[in-house]
Amino acid sequence: MAKRSPKTSQKPDRAWQRMLSGRRLDLLNPSPLDIEIEDIAHGLARVARWNGQTEGDWAFSVAQHSVMVERLFAQLNPNAPRQWRLACLLHDAPEYVIGDMITPFKYALGGIYRDIEHRLDTAVSIRFGLPPQLPDAVQRTIKRADRMAAWIEATQIAGFSHDEAAKIFIKPSGTPSHIKLRVQPPADAAAAFLRRFAILGGQKKQK
Repeated sequence: MAKRSPKTSQKPDRAWQRMLSGRRLDLLNPSPLDIEIEDIAHGLARVARWNGQTEGDWAFSVAQHSVMVERLFAQLNPNAPRQWRLACLLHDAPEYVIGDMITPFKYALGGIYRDIEHRLDTAVSIRFGLPPQLPDAVQRTIKRADRMAAWIEATQIAGFSHDEAAKIFIKPSGTPSHIKLRVQPPADAAAAFLRRFAILGGQKKQK
């Protein structure tokens, strides 16, 4: 009796994720057509900053962080066009599917994580009418606002004393002291994110 030849081809591993909108987003080759702001808001509102090691009844979400960073960006550059404020709001958008990894782990993963993050970031930018590559000045201001937010979070809800935080994080000059964080439940964080998106003129559903 003839033996059956072993299968030489295997079904490729699935690299897409189904979103609540019904979209199927390929994580390795993401298409802007498969990205919806409602999916981003829903996902980011359920992704925890600081690996969930924060005070409060809920995790401090990337959605709430993003809204704060956009607010700080506007204070640093009050005359910035809305598109750059929108870019700031979406600066962590890829994390709605790949999560928020703490910086030391990102460095440990190296290029693989950065490459996937960059592809998603580019797809998000194209989807919402932003240039894939932001001007250097805009990127620097977003980064400064992001570091301000990180300092505020670290010292208010992540358990760092000011002395300890000063040894680890960069505290940009002008970091406001009047902001008092109150962690939002996921539904509220997602709603706040979507409100900012609408105010900044973001496009919504695909036609």
